Amino acid sequence: QLQLVESGGGLVQPGGSLRLSCAASGFTLDDYAIAWFRQAPGKEREGVASISRSGSRYNYADSVKDRFTISDDFAQNTVYLQMNSLKLEDTAVYYCAKTRPRTPLLAPLGPLKIFDSWGQGTQVTVSS
Repeated sequence: QLQLVESGGGLVQPGGSLRLSCAASGFTLDDYAIAWFRQAPGKEREGVASISRSGSRYNYADSVKDRFTISDDFAQNTVYLQMNSLKLEDTAVYYCAKTRPRTPLLAPLGPLKIFDSWGQGTQVTVSS
């Protein structure tokens, strides 16, 4: 059964760091691109980082560039999101998702319809 499970969220002060994990099962990471999304209350879900199925291409939203780093571990079948220099506006529920089969884009951040499997989300709260 195909599944994505996020973990690693929590409460952190501004300027702090967190590392999120997205454990995949039922498929292997080299078959699909994986992206991290976030959704704050009252806002649309937005893509923040993605990694190609080869693990060699990355894409970041401008709002997180130079602060967040996406990586993967094929042995663990897990994708990570290292978040540094966290800001209040990074507060959101973070989700990981995989692309549909035969998606031509290497490391997409959207649209949402090209992602067919989602995790349950993990809450990240940045607060002083």
